[in-house]
Amino acid sequence: MTLRLGTRGSDLARTQSATIAQRLATAGHATELKIIRTAGDRSAAPSFGSIGPQGVFVREIEEALLAGDVDLAVHSFKDLPTRSPDALLVAAVPMRLDAADLLLVRPHAHAPDGDTLLPLIAGAQVGTASARRRVWLEHFRPDLSIVPLRGNVPTRINRLKSGEYDAIVLAAAGVARLRAETRVLEAALDGIVLLRLDPMRFVPAPAQGALAIQCRRNDAAVCAAVRMLDDPMSRAAVAAEREILARAEGGCDIAFGAHCRAAGSGFELVAMLERHGQLLTAHVHGREPAALGADAWRALGAAPR
Repeated sequence: MTLRLGTRGSDLARTQSATIAQRLATAGHATELKIIRTAGDRSAAPSFGSIGPQGVFVREIEEALLAGDVDLAVHSFKDLPTRSPDALLVAAVPMRLDAADLLLVRPHAHAPDGDTLLPLIAGAQVGTASARRRVWLEHFRPDLSIVPLRGNVPTRINRLKSGEYDAIVLAAAGVARLRAETRVLEAALDGIVLLRLDPMRFVPAPAQGALAIQCRRNDAAVCAAVRMLDDPMSRAAVAAEREILARAEGGCDIAFGAHCRAAGSGFELVAMLERHGQLLTAHVHGREPAALGADAWRALGAAPR
């Protein structure tokens, strides 16, 4: 049986899905990639928040799964709403890559002796379409000029390279995946300074860097085929982040971040939320990642609403 794998058509989505397809092939499962264009892909809105409610990058793929047009889907986990149709299941969360954000800077705008988190020249123009990244940038460096920037990863890097921006912010995992699996970015990144932003300070989106492999709950054969790709530590950390995301009731237009990682014999979770112009932060520890979301929400001083 050939498994039909649904994916978006961007370079990053195809690379992510091809990586999963290769792993399935190694286990003896043939796959066929089916490209599905989502509402988010069709939109020309300048920011993620103005595209529509959370799920605009996955809805059509989930509909294809429900209709039986594909057998499984590979998503960037941060694109998935906290609630999906009951008939669907995230059967595997492969080992997560770096959850951090990455600051890409043209050399003239790099100020290594300046701010330790965002070493940019004063007034630098930084491109991002993310409400979270915009708010964090404005909080840590009020002097910066934040300008909307959308497009796939190579497009955004090429716009930086062409001089439209002094710097841009991308997910470190997306850049790493494209560099490792393709040669798409090599020329565009030549001469660009890459700076990893500490995820415990510049808190990333919940589930950033993780993939979600989704299938129909009642399709036991497909679920069994992909389950061997699951990494329990990655699944646990993402579950904690998405638990507090659900409590924040966030979508693309909310400035909210959460990052969970192993710490000693347990886990630690940091969360950051903008509310009424204030930036609230929480940092909690515990042995059970499932409880950390509720603990962090209470620590934010934001519950109940």
